[in-house]
Amino acid sequence: MYVYMRKVPDVKDPSDLPMLSIDMDNKENGSLHTENLVENGRPPDPADWAVTDVVNYFRTVGFEEQANAFQEQEIDGKSLLLMTRNDVLTGLSLKLGPALKIYEYHVKPLQTQHLKNSSL
Repeated sequence: MYVYMRKVPDVKDPSDLPMLSIDMDNKENGSLHTENLVENGRPPDPADWAVTDVVNYFRTVGFEEQANAFQEQEIDGKSLLLMTRNDVLTGLSLKLGPALKIYEYHVKPLQTQHLKNSSL
């Protein structure tokens, strides 16, 4: 695996986000790379994810340790989509840095994508 540094893009419009998923190239700085979720064995709609799908998603994008918190709290796709910033920062007992990245670069975009797709 190769690692390279690149700046995380500023997202001003949620429609600029990839439609399928967000995967992290560089797990240290949160840079983004799109990858098809169906190829990873997860349903494309996060609302249909089981607890194991949520855990595997966060392991895949570089949050091995933090994925265990989702397993312990039995957070499935529907629960993930209902999580607030405060839930992620305080309810999962994660370190602040990873919790912020998880919410800003994963939970929030997944929520936006789900809302956009469900309103069609």
